[in-house]
Amino acid sequence: MTLQNGVPWWYFHKLPGAFEGRPVAAADPDGSIARHIDNERIIGTVVYPASELVSPGVVKVIEGNRFTLGEPDGSKSDRVQRLVRSPDPSRLQGADRRRSARRDLDEAMGQCDLNPVSALSHGTLAGICGFPLTRDLAAKMMAETQAVAEKLGVRFRISIDKRIAGAEAVGEHKTSMLQDVEAGRAPELEALVGSVVEMARLTETPTPHVDAIYAVTSLLAKVLAERKGRLEIQPAG
Repeated sequence: MTLQNGVPWWYFHKLPGAFEGRPVAAADPDGSIARHIDNERIIGTVVYPASELVSPGVVKVIEGNRFTLGEPDGSKSDRVQRLVRSPDPSRLQGADRRRSARRDLDEAMGQCDLNPVSALSHGTLAGICGFPLTRDLAAKMMAETQAVAEKLGVRFRISIDKRIAGAEAVGEHKTSMLQDVEAGRAPELEALVGSVVEMARLTETPTPHVDAIYAVTSLLAKVLAERKGRLEIQPAG
């Protein structure tokens, strides 16, 4: 059961259609993950809680406890049921089973907007959603990712307005990509944004706002890596 930000490398595993079996290169560019983890062992997971990486192996949960679990092909299975019923080892108190984890792609693909905007602006979720210009930008990026998802058969259950309102309600939370930039870690740009750009090209879907943010955030990541630096706003003086 993989828990990572963005669209997973195995997304097209057992997904009927033109792209069935195709790996998501942005999430696994050299194929090393796929070589070491058999797709047949994968259980799809979408993680909803907002959290912070306090130290290696230590995660602080800020808000939420819901996890969606499901087989990649949407079938019922005993192993998913055992995970959902597990009372303690996984600590997935909010786990629920869906016939297909792909139906929650709105959460995975939705990270491609607020995360990079946060890294570029150093704004929190409440800050981005409460500022009219970035709120509008996030809405346009969400609309583009929704168009990509719909071409892959995903139907979003929550409107863009409700998704933005939900993010704003989390409060002054720093996204994972902003946390990476401030800590000097390589941001999870490809899994979060590059994967959406890749899927947009596969489905021939125009995503001008996502492409523009991807370009400037890619340059930010490149500069930080070359200079071995980090970027954090500190009080003047």
